[in-house]
Order: sequence, then structure tokens, then C-alpha cells
Amino acid sequence: MPAVLPPRCLPGLQPSFVNSRIGNGGGPRSAPVPGFLPQLPPQPGAPLRLPRGLGPSAPRTGLPLPGLHFHFRSRGWRGRRRRRRREGTLSKKMVSLSIKWPLASMSFLRSSLMILFTVSTPSWCQRSKTISPKASDGTPFPWDKMRLPERVIPVHYNLMIHANLTTLTFEGTTEVEIRASQPTSAIILHSHHLQISKAALRKGAGERQSEKPLRVLEYPSHEQIALLAPEPLVVGLPYTVVIDYAGNLSETFHGFYKSTYRTKAGEVRILASTHFEPTAARMAFPCFDEPAFKASFSVKIRREPRHLAISNMPLVKSVTVAEGLIEDHFDVTVKMSTYLVAFIISDFKSVSKMTKSRVKVSIYAVPDKINQADYALDTAVTLLEFYEDYFNIPYPLPKQDLAAIPDFESGAMENWGLTTYRESSLLFDAEKSSASSKLGITMTVSHELAHQWFGNLVTMEWWNDLWLNEGFAKFMEYVSVSVTHPELKVEDYFLGKCFSAMEVDALNSSHPVSTPVENPAQIREMFDDVSYEKGACILNMLRDYLGADAFKSGVVQYLQKYSYKNTKNEDLWNSMANICPTDGAQRMDGFCSRGQHSSSSSQHWRQEGLDVKTMMNTWTLQKGFPLVTITVRGRNVHMKQEHYMKGPEDAPDTGYLWHVPLTFITSKSDSVHRFLLKTKTDVLILPEEVEWIKLNVGMNGYYIVHYEDDGWDSLIDLLKRTHTAISSNDRASLINNVFQLVSIGKVSIEKALDLILYLKHETEIMPVFQGLNELIPMYKLMEKRDMNEVETQFKSFLIRLLRDLIDKQTWTDEGSVSERMLRSQLLLLACVRKYQPCVQRAEGYFREWKEANGNLSMPSDVTMAVFAVGAQNPEGWDFLFSKYQSSLSSTEKNRIEFALCMSQNKEKLQWLLDQSFKGDIIKTQEFPDILTSIGRNPVGYPLAWKFLRENWNKLVQKFELGSPSISYMVMGTTNQFSTRARLEEVKGFFSSLKENGSQLRCVQQTIETIEENIRWMDKNFDKIRVWLQNEKLELL
Repeated sequence: MPAVLPPRCLPGLQPSFVNSRIGNGGGPRSAPVPGFLPQLPPQPGAPLRLPRGLGPSAPRTGLPLPGLHFHFRSRGWRGRRRRRRREGTLSKKMVSLSIKWPLASMSFLRSSLMILFTVSTPSWCQRSKTISPKASDGTPFPWDKMRLPERVIPVHYNLMIHANLTTLTFEGTTEVEIRASQPTSAIILHSHHLQISKAALRKGAGERQSEKPLRVLEYPSHEQIALLAPEPLVVGLPYTVVIDYAGNLSETFHGFYKSTYRTKAGEVRILASTHFEPTAARMAFPCFDEPAFKASFSVKIRREPRHLAISNMPLVKSVTVAEGLIEDHFDVTVKMSTYLVAFIISDFKSVSKMTKSRVKVSIYAVPDKINQADYALDTAVTLLEFYEDYFNIPYPLPKQDLAAIPDFESGAMENWGLTTYRESSLLFDAEKSSASSKLGITMTVSHELAHQWFGNLVTMEWWNDLWLNEGFAKFMEYVSVSVTHPELKVEDYFLGKCFSAMEVDALNSSHPVSTPVENPAQIREMFDDVSYEKGACILNMLRDYLGADAFKSGVVQYLQKYSYKNTKNEDLWNSMANICPTDGAQRMDGFCSRGQHSSSSSQHWRQEGLDVKTMMNTWTLQKGFPLVTITVRGRNVHMKQEHYMKGPEDAPDTGYLWHVPLTFITSKSDSVHRFLLKTKTDVLILPEEVEWIKLNVGMNGYYIVHYEDDGWDSLIDLLKRTHTAISSNDRASLINNVFQLVSIGKVSIEKALDLILYLKHETEIMPVFQGLNELIPMYKLMEKRDMNEVETQFKSFLIRLLRDLIDKQTWTDEGSVSERMLRSQLLLLACVRKYQPCVQRAEGYFREWKEANGNLSMPSDVTMAVFAVGAQNPEGWDFLFSKYQSSLSSTEKNRIEFALCMSQNKEKLQWLLDQSFKGDIIKTQEFPDILTSIGRNPVGYPLAWKFLRENWNKLVQKFELGSPSISYMVMGTTNQFSTRARLEEVKGFFSSLKENGSQLRCVQQTIETIEENIRWMDKNFDKIRVWLQNEKLELL
């Protein structure tokens, strides 16, 4: 999907990507939040995983904040599967969802290696074994499967849509040209919440053919209709099905839905927009709503003269069909899937530019915000030109519109030729938007434009391989932006995506990247961190293994071979394998021979030949990831791999093995050496003995490493003496790995905390953020157990650890993007933790800003801290909310919203929940963020959990069962619980839901996570308490 909207993405603040689905619409939409900050559903564009949980929650700004991250965009479901045995439980750190922000997103891809293990099918997904399903009128329905039959194929759709923005209804006519591949009298297609008034069949080509009426049967539980012809269709002959229908504009965020905005003058205006991925095109017109049923589309929109209509293709002509009614005719699309169709009826304004290849790029937004479109316009032009060059395939349409929709669940959506976005994922206010907002917008636009090739031109055959869309689009964000916007240094943030995915993937409830799914709820569940982030991480690992040029050649071959077609997992690997010469000669630098990069001891794996498909199947067809344990004995490095999974210590071993492309550096060589570990154990011989060895260089591999014996001690000593001897990403990966090993008992908590002490001398963003992502959840768990004394000591330790770096921060907007995001996060952390120099400065700023009635120009990087402090008293809170209502800046609104959720006043927190859910004063699209932010608030979390339970049915109706938003809210309100009483409460509530949510993957994830939290606290709390008394801490 689009970019999933991540929960607000700022370090500790708020990312706002998710699911450009950046994809469920784009990216990714949405993920559970580990820290104190909120996380949106997967959000497209939130590249950086900021520290989890600085405060009760964090606002959405475009990047994931430490401690929160969303998943943009929606995630997926499992199709029929056998019951899977429970293999383990969760981890201390709450799983993060995503979005495509996705929003998102995401911020969604699962696959199953059925040979290795079977996957359980939720009971609510299994069809009862009825002999024949019954249509709504009681007669037998001629098809009993969730997937459509392949005996009738659509070729072309003529769509006419007439929406009435006063009555909030629409009517339409769909003419579908079809071909029959075998004789049949029943045409089965999708329709959902549409009232069909007429259905007829024309035989042969042309509109003058006589029409024969078709009997219509409806089967609502499968969202299908059957059109019964008087005689069987003849194979090979052209037919046209004509359907007249009507419907109501949806009150949700999917299908053909209503959106509103308020002008500067206070007038509320209505528009209508679409969001069809994954299964909502059927809510706007009857269709064959599966990705493999590609066809071309001719769209006509009827509207009032005061409105503007846009669709996938350029306008060809406008015809007046009645007084006050205009019909816009749009050009014929290329062959594409139904979920990519889009149309908008609004009073938007636009700005445009042409690319070098004469593609017209336009940004559409509400009139009062069109002045915020310039950055996205320039970025879109640059990125579209980059992709045309990189893929060596011209963008196939004459235009690319990017529209900012006032009401949008995920981060963005990749509709071909008309990508749609949440306003915060597209509009940039040069005076008020933050550095992380610029980064998030860039990444989200990049994600959606990558989809124009990966997803639109070449589409996965079925949703089980969603990762072929979303994983690639997420990966291409980094490939493209590192070239087009080098100043953003996005490559530094990539490993944060992998850490996020690993949190979910370490659970027994995880799933393979490629996973069977069948019904719409299962499909929506696929828009998660595994599809987006893990998909991107294994692609990055493969590129590092093959070399950038060879990888690119395989990608281009794949796109060229399968243009306008549908693919499976194996098609990609076959394209990659085909670029390697069979004679073993080196064809491209770093591909078939890496001798110049390898140590002599690792030559043997190169001589075995390259089997990309076998290698990558170990990463896509089984869940989880490997833990590689190394033991150094002189020059011999003994290696062992096992499945890393959190849970009870007596959990059975799955026996999974991976082909792990190991990389390493040593104290004697900073050249990257390589070794392909394909067996359970192996031995590597070094040229000479070394003081230390560091595996997984730059965290380019999707695995973690345990250094046995004195291996960790050597690395801890290295960090204390000269931490810059290894890269900042290597330092961040050591922080992540050592705490992951604490969770499974391989390393003591004391050793992990000893390692983290080096952060006193750290200045780089990724190690600092990763440190916060490990430490903040610890005191968040303590908050849920009322362990006030140790909790206070731990918070004090954290500030002392980073005090020197905090004190160095200037209250300005100076520096690089990473320096600015680090500043914003650190100042927020310091003020939330009541570090007085920060609090006093923030109070002074807030006082001046309030006295100037909000018109004082403040550095964007300090506003999070200033607003958070200002919201702590009732007058400041009320003033902030008044500014929230009038602000036209998405960044400013998100930051104010975050600050409001940090109040310690329960009445105000409850009011926020009520109003954002109602949607009049605060848009309902903000509700998942607000609920999760309050769920991170030490005072507010019981309110958030109570609200989720009492309003569950309405939430599912609004956001859809299985969506990244639902996952985000479930995880955000519960996954920091750490007591058995809360665990039983969570189990009891969700089990009572039965088919209305009890079998959701996010429910399994949060239960596993709470169980792991309890185990972790029982095992480590007393050790932390003793460690905090250690005299070494006096040096901080």
C-alpha cells in the first residue's frame, strides 16, 4: 500500500510516515510503539527509528521517534493455515507496528515455508463447511470461495461516477469488457455496500449490441455478486457487462469516502476522494477486485461547475450534461490493478512542473495550503527523473499528480498517476516544519513514486507477496534519496528499520515475509513491519552481498520482463540469478567474484557458486532471523547459527537455518571480509590473531551477533577507549544486539548497561537514539509497576548519561538534518525528565510565545520541548489547543497534539480521547496517535486502555479489522504492561471479542509482549536496582 503512516516520527517525538504505506496506500502503514512516544500505523517515510518512549508519546513529524514508530500502512492477514503450535513469547521492548505511515504507516509482507512449519488459521477466517453458500435472497450462490474464479477475465472498464457532495451519495455505471476462458453462465465479481439497480450483458463488440438482463445474486460475507446469464458465455467472444448502481460516500477512510476541511474563514467544505488498497475498489464500483485481474480503465466523473475532478489520467474533455452538471472524460489508463484506480472531486488548487522527459508533475491541496506545496513538487520532479534513469524504463503516463487529502488514514497511497497523501506527508511549511518533517516528506514521496514501477508496472500476483511491492518501495526510498538528497544522509537511518522489524520478527506470532492470506482482514494485516521493513532489510542485505551494480541489473531485468504483469516471490529471485554468468567469470564488480574484498579464509563459499533463490528463500519463506554466535580460539573463529526468538526458556527450537552472508572487520583490518554461513556451524580461519572482531558491518545483514567468552568485554573496552574506531551504525548495532541478548539470557543486564555507559562520549544520532530505544522502555515498564524509587533513579541516570550532550545543544535550527533531529529529541527528553536548565529555558520561550499570541517565531527544533513544558499547566494547555485549531502547519499541529497528550490532567486527557474520536474539533485521523500517546502517559494509560475496550466495535467499524491503525492502537495501549493482572485483563478482553478481533495477529503480539515484559522485569529489575548503586555511576 501506500506509505504506512508511522506513528509520529520524531526522535522521541513523532514520526509521521505509516503506510505512505506509504502504501496502504503506499507505504507503510503502522506499527506498535515501543517507547513512550506514540506510533502511527506504518508511515511512509519515517526512515529513522527514534528512541522509544520519551514521554507519554510522541507527535507525528515524518520520522519515527525514539520510542515510537508506526507502521504506516496497513498490514496483512493469514489465509487458511493449519494450526501452528505456540513456540514462544515476546520481548521486553514493545513491538512496533508500522505506516505506510504509514501511516505510516506504516508504515505490512509475510510468507510461509510450509515445509518448515505450518501457520494457524484464525477460527474466524475459516469457512464453515456448508455444501452451498446462500445469496442474500436465500437462493444458492454459485461460488463458495473467497478468491474469484479465473474463468471470466476483465479487459477494460468504462466507469461513470456521479457524486453528490450535498446528499453524500453517488451513483454510477460500470461497463466491463470481459472474455470467458471456459463456458459459464455465472459471472462472479466483487461489490460491497453498493445497491445495484440493473445488470445486463452485451454480446460482441460495440455499444449497439442488444442487451440481455442478468439476474443479480449478492453474497455479502464474501463481498461478491453473481451475474447469471440466460445461456453460457462462449469462450473467446467479447462481452460487455453493464451495471447501474448507487451508494453512500463512505464515512471511513477507504472506498469512495467523504473528507472535509475548514477554510481560514471558518467555512467547512466537503470533498470526495478514494483509497482502494487493498480491497475497497469494490466499494466504489463493481469489479474484479484482485491484483491479478489487470485491465485498462476509462473514467468519467460528473460534478458541479464549482468543483474540480482529477483521476489517474489527464483530462481529455469536459461536457455539460445538464444545467449545473459537467462530465469530465479522462484518458484511458494503462493496464493495471483495480486497487490503483483513483478519483477526487474537490476545490483543490495546484502547482505544476515538467520533468526532463516531459511528464507533468502537479501538487494538489486545499487552497489555504497550496503555498506549502513547493518542496514536494521539486522533490517529486527530482525523484521521478531519478527512477526513470535507475530503472531504465520511462514513466509510462503523461502526468503524475500528488494530492494532499485532509482526511487520510495512512501516510500515502501509490495510485498510478494520482498518488494521495496525508497532508503532513506532503505539505512543507518553510517557517514551521521541522527537519524530520522534511526528511519524512522526502521519503514518503520517494516511496510512492518507487511504487509506480514496483507495484504498479509490476504487481504481486496475490497479497501473500505484498512485500514485492512494499519491501521494494521501502528499500528504494533509501537508494533514491541517498542520491537525490545526499544532505539528508538517509543511509544512516536504514538500520533503524531493521531493528523495528526485528522486534516483531522475534516473536512467535511473527510470520514469513511471504505468507498465505485470503480474506480482506488477513490482507490488511500484511501491511506491517515484516512486509515493509524486513522486506527492505533483506533486499539491502542482498544488494550488499551481490554488489550494487549486479543487484540493479537484476532489478531492471525483473521490471522489464514483467511489465504490466503479475509476479510471485520466485520471479524476483530468478531474475537476480540470471545476471550471474555460469562460467564463474567475474561479470560485475563485487558480484560473481569478491576476491578483492574477501579474506583468504572465506574464498571457499565463492567457489560453490551463487544460488540466489535458495539463499533468499531462507529469508522469505520462514519467519524470524538468525542469531550468530562466534567464539574466537586463536586464529579460529567458530560460528553457530540458531533461530533468535523471545519467549520461555524451554521453548522448542524451530530448527530453522538461513544462508547468512556474514561480514566482519577486526582490530587488525578495517577492510570488510565476507563469509557465507549456510550450515548450523562452521569455522573461519583468520590470517592472524586479533583483539576484537565485529560482525555484521554497518548492520547490513538481517541478523544479530553474540560474542562468547570475552568477546563482549573486548568490544565494551573498545567503545570506552576509542568508540570511533568503528562506525556509528556499528556502535548502534552493538547497543541493539547486547540488549536483545539480555532478553534471551545470553548476556547479563549488568554487562549491557556497562556497554551503554560509553554513550557519555557519543555524539552521533543513531547510537544515541538506539540507546534511548533500549533504556526508555525499561523505565516505562517500571511505571506500570509503581516502582517509583528505582524508576526515579533510572530516569536520573539516563539524564546524567546524556547531560554533556544535552548541554551542548543550541536552541536554534542550525546544523545538518541529523544534528537537528538529535537536538529536538534530546531537548524534549531533558524537559520531560524535568532537567531544570531545559525546563527553565522552555518556560521562558513558552511565556514569550503565549504573550505574542502564538505569533513569535521560534526555532522549529525546540518547539517540541517548549510545547511539552507549556502544556503542563491548565492555562498553557488551553492556549495550545486554541493555536492547534487555527494552525495551518501540519508539523505545528502534530507537535501541539503531542504536547496536549503529555498533560497530567486526566480530565483533559479524557476530553482529547472523546473529541478526536468524535471527529468534529479534532480530526478522527488523529485518533490512533492520540490514543497511543495517552497510552504512553503514566497518568493516562489506564484511560486509553479503558477507551479502547469500551469503543472497540466503533473503532473496528471506522478503521477496519486487521488494519495497521487497529494494530497500532492495540499495541500502543497495552504492550508496555508488565503485571500479571494487566495480562489477564488483556487476555480476557480480546478473547471475549471472538470473530471480531480475538485472532488478530496484533493481539497475539501484545500478549506475547506483555508476557515477555513480565519475565524480563522479574529477572532483571533487582539487578538494575543494585547496578544503579554502583560507584562507577558516580563518574557520570
